[in-house]
Amino acid sequence: MSSSTTVRTARRRTLRIAAAALTAAAGLTLTACAGSDAADAKSASHASSAAGEATASGWSGLQSTDAKAVVANKQSGQQAGSAHTANGGKAASPVRTQRLADGISKAEIYKLGDQHYRAKIVAHGSVLATLETKGHDDGLDANDMFVTLTLDGQVHSWMGGGHQGPGTFKLAGGWTAKVTKIGELRYRAQIIGHDGVAATLETNQHDVGLNANGIYIVLSNGGVISAHA
Repeated sequence: MSSSTTVRTARRRTLRIAAAALTAAAGLTLTACAGSDAADAKSASHASSAAGEATASGWSGLQSTDAKAVVANKQSGQQAGSAHTANGGKAASPVRTQRLADGISKAEIYKLGDQHYRAKIVAHGSVLATLETKGHDDGLDANDMFVTLTLDGQVHSWMGGGHQGPGTFKLAGGWTAKVTKIGELRYRAQIIGHDGVAATLETNQHDVGLNANGIYIVLSNGGVISAHA
């Protein structure tokens, strides 16, 4: 075989190999593109499905977090609106208002339930103290003006007559009070009648009061006791 024939044959083989390589490369490119398109389509389909599921159920995937936040904020807004309405609503009116013994302050008396009353002690438009019956009478020592609120919503007030405990003291109505200190701002008073101890008052950082058969008694958290008919 001549040298020119050999060269032509080699060129043909080189062209065939190159063509085959180009065909294979094109095939791979087409396969890769097809695979990428399929993956994109699958991802898009999955995302669309997930979004559809989130819309349908309301609590799916990442959408659920946003949905809950929106619902929570909406509910919070509704609750805030309700609270605003409640606070903005007209307050309950007192069943009556009563002038107190000092001639300056008054008691605004509210009925909250059966044997459940609240009395606001008001002076010059400001609430100075609050008494409330909750299964028992209540009392207050307001700078030597003593006030009681009884279970039936009656307010009684008087000036002075206090005894500083500890000690044993004679009270109005023939009662005797034995006052003992049991802790910081804590005093106990045994109310003693002809037949022995009839009642016990005990302060626990706040004043207390009692209606003892028409004798009204206050024991302060400072150990002062006073009674009035």
